[in-house]
Amino acid sequence: MSRKVVRSSKFRHVFGQAVKADQCYDDIRISQNTWDSTFCSVNPKFVAMIVEASGGGAFMVLPLNKTGRIDMSQPTVCGHKGPILDIEWCPHNDNIIASGSEDCSVMIWEIPDGGLTTPLREPVVKLEGHSKRVGILSWHPTARNVLMTAGCDNVVILWNVACGEAVVQIDDVHTDLIYSACWNQDGSRILTSCKDKKLRVLDPRKGTVLLEKDKPHEGHRPVRAVFVSSEKILTTGFSRMSERQVALWDPDNFAEPLTLQELDTSSGVLLPFFDPDTSIVYLVGKGDSSIRYFEVTDEAPYVHYLSMYSSKESQKGMGYMPKRGLEVNKCEIARFYKLHERKCEPIVMTVPRKSDLFQEDLYPDTIGPEPSAEAADWFAGKDAKPILISLKDGFVATKTKEFKVHKSLMSTTSSSGAHRQGDSADVQSLLDEIKQLKTTVEELTQRVSSLESKM
Repeated sequence: MSRKVVRSSKFRHVFGQAVKADQCYDDIRISQNTWDSTFCSVNPKFVAMIVEASGGGAFMVLPLNKTGRIDMSQPTVCGHKGPILDIEWCPHNDNIIASGSEDCSVMIWEIPDGGLTTPLREPVVKLEGHSKRVGILSWHPTARNVLMTAGCDNVVILWNVACGEAVVQIDDVHTDLIYSACWNQDGSRILTSCKDKKLRVLDPRKGTVLLEKDKPHEGHRPVRAVFVSSEKILTTGFSRMSERQVALWDPDNFAEPLTLQELDTSSGVLLPFFDPDTSIVYLVGKGDSSIRYFEVTDEAPYVHYLSMYSSKESQKGMGYMPKRGLEVNKCEIARFYKLHERKCEPIVMTVPRKSDLFQEDLYPDTIGPEPSAEAADWFAGKDAKPILISLKDGFVATKTKEFKVHKSLMSTTSSSGAHRQGDSADVQSLLDEIKQLKTTVEELTQRVSSLESKM
């Protein structure tokens, strides 16, 4: 009798576990909006969640250690005039977060260390360029201050955030609503999925289509796509019979998928989270009560099912912690922040190991917070690989660089009506600053000439 050989993998026994009740964030009114985004973003300092708000949009930012029952009077970030659809922390500065809203604007906020003590209403920068609601945000993985936004106007905009400037506008490619948009690992390509049933790989600086795939999934419901290891593309979607599917594609041969697997008949859109260090992809369905995880390899069937974390309550959203925020001494390889109706519950994914020592095979060098290119250089054509860090002694945050905005360009970032009265005051302060600098230069010139005469 032949025995079935089980594929060997160090991640075969990865298990998910929710933290204890006192380590959750309770009494938070999570947004009831039906938009298909994660509604939550986390980093090693803070967890941010989109919450219910009257008369506009708001999200709550809490330091990771502020667990337990959250007071009703907890201040929020509440500068948008319409509901917030997406939020994302900057990967290069743990105090900077972007938010996109139904009011067609994108706002960049700076959160003080320790969290908010009063409501935050004034963004550092306001980006205006979309004509309809903005539902997708994604920071560039390696270039500082580059943000990609996609709106319901079928337009993708790449911003230089420090200048408040829309540098690239891709408005003639997508003919319908954009479902997802993401970068590859070094930010040299953009991958989008669209309601017109096309998957596109774009050159971000030229805005041109490099590759296109029609109908990666036959169904009419939304498709999500992410780059996975060695530039392959993983998609989630639906069959004609509304069964949920996951597929892997090789961009060099887009005709047929490397693999296409049917999962179940649920209606929730599957949001993929890919970890390049372990090659594990986690599939989270909004409205589901489970997280499935698969290992992506170079051998058939390419996408190998590992296991599933299940719970009783469904999820309204999900945050995913960057690798540098994990506890490496506990063999934690992923941490999710699951949004319930009234709370946020961390879920820890662990590889069972007996040793307390650092497990090098689980933690190869990972992407650190230091950018490898400046915005201007990247827009000029420079691509740079991510700067990797070791997690052997755990991640120690260095002092983050101050987020600087070029004030001379701030007029492009402020809404024309509300700030017009302040424009003359801004101009006057700039003139005063120029005058002061001129005086300083003159004094220094005199000092240099006096020193030269002494020599």
